[in-house]
Amino acid sequence: MEIKIRDNELVLKPQDVAEIAKAVLSKEEKIDQDKEHFWVFGMNSRNIIKYMELVSLGSLNASLVHPREVYRLAVFKGVAHIIVCHNHPSGDSGPSSEDIRMTTRLTEAGKIMGIELLDHIIISTGDTFSFKEKGLM
Repeated sequence: MEIKIRDNELVLKPQDVAEIAKAVLSKEEKIDQDKEHFWVFGMNSRNIIKYMELVSLGSLNASLVHPREVYRLAVFKGVAHIIVCHNHPSGDSGPSSEDIRMTTRLTEAGKIMGIELLDHIIISTGDTFSFKEKGLM
């Protein structure tokens, strides 16, 4: 599912992406809000969002994510950067060891394709975690 973002939506900080993702999540049925969602935000070279795509809808505590799906639309639309974002329905926004491994893998894939992964953001009911802000990428 691709979601339309307002024209010229500029990303200046991780909270900008988190607010969009939380707004989208809040519009879903309650049963789906309790599942992990993994979104990709494609941006141009000025960090203006060109698209938001849901690439995985998982279970209560996991979602299947592969670089192929993460970068598919980014290549097709010719964006310069991406930011990935997912939710933790548990309420704890801290990254799991799998989140850290996946971020490393996505960063490497982006380097090969020339599409930089700027950040990986995890949202929960009360908090937001940014890999970039925490120095993990």
